[in-house]
Amino acid sequence: MKIKIGILSVIVLLAGMLSGCAGTNGLKDGYYTAEMAEFSNGWREYLIIQVKSGKIVSAEFNAKNESGFIKAWDNSYMKNMMTLMGTYPNEYTREYVRQLIEQQADMEVDIVSGASSSGGNFERLAEAVLAQAAEGDSTTAVVE
Repeated sequence: MKIKIGILSVIVLLAGMLSGCAGTNGLKDGYYTAEMAEFSNGWREYLIIQVKSGKIVSAEFNAKNESGFIKAWDNSYMKNMMTLMGTYPNEYTREYVRQLIEQQADMEVDIVSGASSSGGNFERLAEAVLAQAAEGDSTTAVVE
């Protein structure tokens, strides 16, 4: 009888560990990507997340131009935007990613002043990658 209870306990423990792979918020482990359908002012924003043990552990939100150059690497763009808007891509993209990692799937984006267009796109991209992660679908989602 003790052996049967021990075996049953091990089975229950293993089942619990295996079901933990989807995490408490239903996200499946892997990398998930979403990108805007169109370029805006020469840039197409994208979001990539990594889910591990059912939680978002890393993310990259940025934009690239047609040649693949990353917006956050463009120093002249950064200087102009900082002067005009009071923020720049390296600042606001990191802030949006921080919010996503802290809040996980229950995220409510606090829009960064001066980057409201990107904030709206981030919300839509986050919704798309979270849907991809819930399904375990690693294809790139295209967001209108």
